[in-house]
Amino acid sequence: MPDATPGPSPSPNRSDGGSGSAFDRLVGQLDGPVFLATTADASERSGCLIGFATQCSIDPPRFLVCVSTANHTSGVVRGASTVVVHVPRVGDLALASLFAEQTGDEVDKFARCGWTPGPDGVPVLDGLDWFAGRIVSRTDAGDHEALVLAPTGDGEATRSRRVLTARDVRHFHAGHPAGS
Repeated sequence: MPDATPGPSPSPNRSDGGSGSAFDRLVGQLDGPVFLATTADASERSGCLIGFATQCSIDPPRFLVCVSTANHTSGVVRGASTVVVHVPRVGDLALASLFAEQTGDEVDKFARCGWTPGPDGVPVLDGLDWFAGRIVSRTDAGDHEALVLAPTGDGEATRSRRVLTARDVRHFHAGHPAGS
């Protein structure tokens, strides 16, 4: 699974004799979109596949992104003020694989793909729809850190192909396992 696991992990608290809790069964049926998140601090850049993300406020607009505490991006985002959220579509599976299956602890992912510097120097991946968000809050969310982003107005939304979902990337092998 990718750094930020795009699907549920089995709960250690089973209420039904080991076949999975109602939560596990219900969440296992969901097929939400996945995103590529990039960020940069004063000394380095990083990015990962994000499976836990959603709009969380209309007015003011806010977007919630959860970053696995086990991966390289978690360390970089601690010193960052901006995250760029990219929306991979059908046809972007190789790029999604790069950001899910490789770890920034060992590989410079940005040397293997096209990108340009965006807001606050955060990498914007070539050819993807994206928006930038300023981090307005951080919350411990278990094995992930929940970041609430305030969109800055920077971005691009021109593509119309189907977005990649958790089901599309379930065969990936994580650069880091979920958790810390």
